[in-house]
Amino acid sequence: MSNSEPDPTLARRSFMTRLGAGLAAFGGAFTLGAGSLQAQRSLDAPWTPARHPQDDWLDAIAGQHRFFFDATSPAGVGDAVVFASNFLAASKSGYGLEFGDNAVVIGLRHHATAFAFTDPIWAKYGVPLGERIKFTDPKTVVAPVVNVYQATGYGTALTNRETTIDMMVQRGVHFAICDMATRAFAGVVATKLGLKSADVYEEMKASVVPNAHFAAAGIVAVNRAQERGYAIQHIG
Repeated sequence: MSNSEPDPTLARRSFMTRLGAGLAAFGGAFTLGAGSLQAQRSLDAPWTPARHPQDDWLDAIAGQHRFFFDATSPAGVGDAVVFASNFLAASKSGYGLEFGDNAVVIGLRHHATAFAFTDPIWAKYGVPLGERIKFTDPKTVVAPVVNVYQATGYGTALTNRETTIDMMVQRGVHFAICDMATRAFAGVVATKLGLKSADVYEEMKASVVPNAHFAAAGIVAVNRAQERGYAIQHIG
């Protein structure tokens, strides 16, 4: 082959190179178009949260306004009760709304979960529960034998200031209870007293405050409440 004639091998290689580049550009344009189409679809159909039957109780509470108070500590239980009470009182005095016009939930999770249980549980398991959450009865300065937030006579020694859980129940307030923490507390009690965790857990669930609803975890209840239109106030 003379030097003036083109090399057919090089020509084929050049053609294939150009073809590959063209296909890559076409594919990129196609991908970009698909992404733009997907983005347009997202704008046309905005994200909405999934609905699960385990959370339907949140919608069953009637009310024009929805509020979820998230308590995680012993003191936080009393604060949540006071804040919820203030919300209901101000809704009445400032807007003429009755208690039933508001959907109010107090979430009890982490160390606040222990106060979801009534006096029989505290009378029986107050020592391990009190040790676990580092809480003593302000009156006796030892482990509680009652649910102090269902009792009166503590004055300013407790953060709820004489407004009890039972009073809040009478005003239509509901409670979201952390099932994960309940199981953990049952395990603590069982280990301390040589019992079966499953038995203690069932005993706790059978002795819960009125208007109580168990959530898989308290933090899940916070998320589901917000997705269902509840304003969230974390108490601590």
